[in-house]
Amino acid sequence: MSFFSRLREDLATARSHDPAARSDVENFFVYSGLHAIWMHRLAHRMWQNPALRWPARLLSQANRAITGIEIHPGATIGRRFFIDHGMGIVIGETAEVGDDVMLYHGVTLGGRSLAKVKRHPTIEDRVVIGAGAKVLGPITIGADSAIGANAVVVKDAPAGSIVTGIPAQNRPRTPEQRQPAVDPAEYIDPAMWI
Repeated sequence: MSFFSRLREDLATARSHDPAARSDVENFFVYSGLHAIWMHRLAHRMWQNPALRWPARLLSQANRAITGIEIHPGATIGRRFFIDHGMGIVIGETAEVGDDVMLYHGVTLGGRSLAKVKRHPTIEDRVVIGAGAKVLGPITIGADSAIGANAVVVKDAPAGSIVTGIPAQNRPRTPEQRQPAVDPAEYIDPAMWI
């Protein structure tokens, strides 16, 4: 996918996920979540070359200073990823994020170990993670799940789960809750399950 195709896709994702988005021009200049994703892509590409890991870390720290969003350059992030009100987001080095994932502010995809192994979560496709949620350790959150605001998740969640609470509990969605939203304003808000 070309640079400009990816840029257009990112801007379309912002429009579809945020009812406050007014125009691509405005989103391009003011959405810190988009800026963080764009800088992460460059840092991640640099990270693939061991000789560029130090500059990649410097770029990721500049990204954090500018946007308030910390994404380690080693983290793998899929397409159409969207960060809404991203201040305080932390995504660790071995985190893997699928396609069409949405994070709200204050989310942590963190580790629970200092061992040099996979220590951060895997977030599968189409997962929504509410404000302040902490997803910790080498766990997997299944596709089409929603994590409620301020949940602390330390165990795997199967696909289609709603995960809320401290410690978080999983429950499957009803068939009605699995229907995709038609109107972007009706996009799944994990806070409604708290």
